[in-house]
Amino acid sequence: MYTSFFGLGEKPFAITPDPRYLFMSERHAEALAHLLYGITEAGGFIQLTGEVGTGKTTIVRSLLERMPGHADVAVILNPQLTPVEFVLTICEELGIFMRDEDATSIKDLVDLLNRRLLEANAKGRRIVVIVDEAQNLMPATLEQVRLLTNLETASKKLLQIILIGQPELRELLDRVELRQLAQRITGRYHLAPLSRTETASYVNHRLKVAGAAGEIFSSAALREVHRLSGGVPRIINVICDRALLGAFTQEQHRIGPGMIREAASEVSGRSVSPPWMKLLLGSAGSVAVLGLALGIWQLTRTTDAEEPVAAAPAVVEAAPVQVAQAAALPPAPPRPQDVAEVLVEKVGMTNTESAFSQLFSLWGAKFTPKGGRPCDQATKQGLACVYQQGTWGQLRTLNRPAILTLIDEDSNAHQVVVSGLVGDTAKINLPDETRMVSIASLSRLWYGDYLVLWRPQLGSARALSPGMQGDGVRWLRTKLNTVAGKADGEPASDYYDEDLVKMVEDFQRQYRLNVDGIAGVQTQIVLDSLGGSPGTPVLVAQARGTS
Repeated sequence: MYTSFFGLGEKPFAITPDPRYLFMSERHAEALAHLLYGITEAGGFIQLTGEVGTGKTTIVRSLLERMPGHADVAVILNPQLTPVEFVLTICEELGIFMRDEDATSIKDLVDLLNRRLLEANAKGRRIVVIVDEAQNLMPATLEQVRLLTNLETASKKLLQIILIGQPELRELLDRVELRQLAQRITGRYHLAPLSRTETASYVNHRLKVAGAAGEIFSSAALREVHRLSGGVPRIINVICDRALLGAFTQEQHRIGPGMIREAASEVSGRSVSPPWMKLLLGSAGSVAVLGLALGIWQLTRTTDAEEPVAAAPAVVEAAPVQVAQAAALPPAPPRPQDVAEVLVEKVGMTNTESAFSQLFSLWGAKFTPKGGRPCDQATKQGLACVYQQGTWGQLRTLNRPAILTLIDEDSNAHQVVVSGLVGDTAKINLPDETRMVSIASLSRLWYGDYLVLWRPQLGSARALSPGMQGDGVRWLRTKLNTVAGKADGEPASDYYDEDLVKMVEDFQRQYRLNVDGIAGVQTQIVLDSLGGSPGTPVLVAQARGTS
């Protein structure tokens, strides 16, 4: 949308990882060096931690690209596995042949793995297991991970395990019952956010890769980007992308700090003030207190000078009026809670299984905790999952209840279902009740990860693109005509022609979707939302025209 306006070849701040945009800060380079050294020289465990969005996935991708030629790698992206499933996944990643009966026996799996490790060692090869999101490992699985490092020869360990996770991984490994595992960690590194200088270099680097010929963000704007993002690359991307969009709509080729604050406000759902505002408010507060004290002194001084008898009737006559006015006022609505307080109160009720159970129930579907992958269960019931990162504006546009991933002050992850938005308040569904919380408090803990369910009108979640033909294309054309208020005429064509491409682009532009002329999942969800399909839960009572 804004790329041609700024002379860019593509969007520079997409959230999805792209090797061309790799920015290796001093911290990232040092972390990568630690991992490479550990693979080449050490054995046992290496630990890498970092806050959400600091670039751990970037490090993993870089590590895989630079992996020594004599190393074989098994990558585990979903560590929420039982001990048997964990070892089975390693064997599958390494391409180890096994019989069906082997897949259910931990002893048989470990024997097969040990045989492969000995063969690799004899050939001078290393076996490396990379576990992402390792803070989600269950204690029993962690113990099995420790036991795997017992696979060794007389001179060295046969298996190198790299644990990558959020800061709570460090707390997990500090437990007394896991001290044996912690003692085997030969290297630890914590990935900190970018500094102010690195943040500016990061932003300019991505702009240059995207084709920028000159500076787009002023120095003051880059300082605001760092202040409001805390140097976290993922948040930097979201703020800068929204700032470019805002500048485009205002036809401004240069982005200043004010536009950054506007972008951060839209992304977070709360007002963002300049850094000097706190000082001003502090000074104003002092003046207000002084003025209040002076006013009270003047009031008491005047009251003391007056005669009590003269003042009494005025008080008696005014009292009934004040009571009557108070009685006529409607009761004030309850103030929304801070979601952080709810998370503390509802310990154990904000996990993934509880969230999916609540989301499924809103759709009249059934979720079984041990029934397999949640999205597979959804598919069997005519629903589909959409997992993305975005903003409140995008959620309002999709207009579907969503599971949000929240990270509290102790870096614990929580999943909550937001089922309604009214003004600055959100309704969240918990296993035992619903609560109204402020959107501002949610925004403080939400970094953009969300999952929604929807019911594909075409039978399956598939994109419609130019050149296609069939009932799906006819449905798309009919829905677009209905939204545009065009009267039904001749039967809609079932061919995806240039006219339909233009209709889709106009619709995407109107609802601030990615304008590509392809009716993908997001476009179809918004179309379905506007149609008001019966039995479909919505996030906002009346669908909004814009995000």
